[in-house]
Amino acid sequence: MSVLNVTPMIAVADIDATSGVLCDCLGSEQSFRVEGYAYMRHAAGGIRVIEAPEEADMDDPARQVIVSIDTDDVDAYVVRPRAALEDLPEGRMCPPFDQPYQQREFLAIHGPVLFMADQDVRPR
Repeated sequence: MSVLNVTPMIAVADIDATSGVLCDCLGSEQSFRVEGYAYMRHAAGGIRVIEAPEEADMDDPARQVIVSIDTDDVDAYVVRPRAALEDLPEGRMCPPFDQPYQQREFLAIHGPVLFMADQDVRPR
């Protein structure tokens, strides 16, 4: 027995809108879709997106999730989808910036999900 992969499963109010952000802004590919569920392939990993129940309060801070995407060049990662990223509502995208803990990060927010691409910039 071996573990093949670990994938986050995130609940969202609108699967189609989230799939669009994942594809257009973050480079994912929707590889499977049925009512209430989508599997988004992203490089060697994936993200499972499920539809939240109608009564779920998706603005509740307890529902917030962070999905981190490790990359070797965060600036190059955001070049291709730049136009789609700039179409996100104001305050929902932060261009690459350096953190004091030696990471370069990029942030995009969609609903309760913070998508974060990061790069280790520690001196080698």
